[in-house]
Amino acid sequence: MVVSRRLLLALVTLVFSTPTFAISQLETSVDRNPAVEKEYLVLTISADDDVKTGDLDTSPLLKDFIIGRTSVSRSTQIINFDSRKQTRWQILLAPKHAGTILIPSLRVGGVESTPIELSVVAAGSQPQQMRNLFIRTSLSTEEAYVGQLIIYKVKLFLAVDLQRGLLSAPNLDGAQIKQLGEDVDTTEIFNGRRYRVIERTYGIIADQPGELTIDGTGFSGDVLVQGSRLGGMFSFNESRPMEARAAKSILLINPIPNEYHGEWLVSDLVALSEDWPEETQEYRVGNPITRTIKLLAANTDETSLADIVIPIPQGLKTYPEKPVRKTFLRDKQMVSQLTQTLAIVPTRAGEYTLPAITVPWWNPHTKRQEQATLPARTITVIASDVAEVNLSQITNTSATNTADYWPWLSLIFATLWLATLALWKKSIGQVKQFTVNQADSGSPLNMTDAVTSNENVQRHAFPVLTAKQGTSLSTLEAACNEGNPGKVLTMLQAHYAEQYSRSMSLADIAGLSFELNQAISRLQISAFSKQQTPVDYQMVIEAVKSSKNNKVQQRTSTLVDLNPK
Repeated sequence: MVVSRRLLLALVTLVFSTPTFAISQLETSVDRNPAVEKEYLVLTISADDDVKTGDLDTSPLLKDFIIGRTSVSRSTQIINFDSRKQTRWQILLAPKHAGTILIPSLRVGGVESTPIELSVVAAGSQPQQMRNLFIRTSLSTEEAYVGQLIIYKVKLFLAVDLQRGLLSAPNLDGAQIKQLGEDVDTTEIFNGRRYRVIERTYGIIADQPGELTIDGTGFSGDVLVQGSRLGGMFSFNESRPMEARAAKSILLINPIPNEYHGEWLVSDLVALSEDWPEETQEYRVGNPITRTIKLLAANTDETSLADIVIPIPQGLKTYPEKPVRKTFLRDKQMVSQLTQTLAIVPTRAGEYTLPAITVPWWNPHTKRQEQATLPARTITVIASDVAEVNLSQITNTSATNTADYWPWLSLIFATLWLATLALWKKSIGQVKQFTVNQADSGSPLNMTDAVTSNENVQRHAFPVLTAKQGTSLSTLEAACNEGNPGKVLTMLQAHYAEQYSRSMSLADIAGLSFELNQAISRLQISAFSKQQTPVDYQMVIEAVKSSKNNKVQQRTSTLVDLNPK
């Protein structure tokens, strides 16, 4: 009974007692010896207890090493109720110089590690095929001009499995840099060893002349390497941090040459082309002509392409769209393209010459100015077919009808002429009587009443012309109600051609009044531009009516001035 109580007390004490641990051993090791100058190696420090991260002081390493990233891991093992804890630091170290360097002893909780004697060879003396990770870079040129696109390629060679990593962009001042395209993941055999290669391309444009220094791009990440334990009986993959950095590159940037004239553009090759409706040889007034001009430049950034200056002769109106810029790869070369599309609308018939378009550029290989040229083009514009056809149809119809009914029409017109003469005499008498009455009453003569009286006379004197105007105006109003700007422009030409008994271009109609000029401009923009622009069709109708009223008022005022007093 006593033995049972003692055994139970011992078990309770064993279960509820908290074991105390204390660090007793601190081991250090490196993943390679000898090492290479300025290249990172891994220093591993292991403590046989759970230790705080800040308890390790790494300041003694700063004398001879560049300290990179530090990772900390902890583990616990329980074997036969025996608990063991471990804290492990992995520190990236890059030797500052070649020779024999001593990794000093480090202290954690009063326990010191054993120093390590490290042999460091000069950079470049180690064969690259013995390295598991390295970076190589290349430049498209060693001498460039301000604004010239410089291609900077980076290749990361990996002979181990990549777990995670970051490839940083190079550092530089006085230039713009951006990544071109996506990363390319391939494999290459380098010096007889197969590597996984991650390739990235950057575009660099220098802003100022002088010497441009490019600090090499860097890599930082974790890779999987094969490890072993328990005397090599078992193997496993463990994560190991790695860093690498490419060497610096220096370029000479030349300024813009003094002998260059024009908008600055430096490229390997520049070309101009255009898309033109070749199937049409003659063009009509009012019909749009779509012209697309493309500017291509090899090894040039799209932001370096200035807008194309397109001269247009008098008699043609242009409605340009917003230029479109893009960059693409062709035959492993970077090509930038600017596309300018515009609609050309002839306003008068005749022959027009579109002047040649010239874009100057600088050839960095020949070191001289060249130019890309689009030759001049001559086009022939004929009068609008719509107004002419309508007029011919009206003339033929009138001739056919009047040939059969000429005697009756002569009688009608003679009667109307006599009625007009009688009304005109009557209006003169009314004006004279009105003038006498005004003189007797001492009031001044109101010219507006006289003009209105003559307008009434003319309305009754010309009923045929008024009916014709009303028909064409109603047709125009119907086109406006449909909301089709192209049809409205056509009906405008037909309407005014009918009123003036001759072919009327849009330019002729726009010259009749300011309101018509504004209305036709908005209709053309809405009809020929890809961007939909709303049109106030009521304003168009009012502009047409206003031009008629102005015409009648001018004619009436002349009659008033001719009236005898």
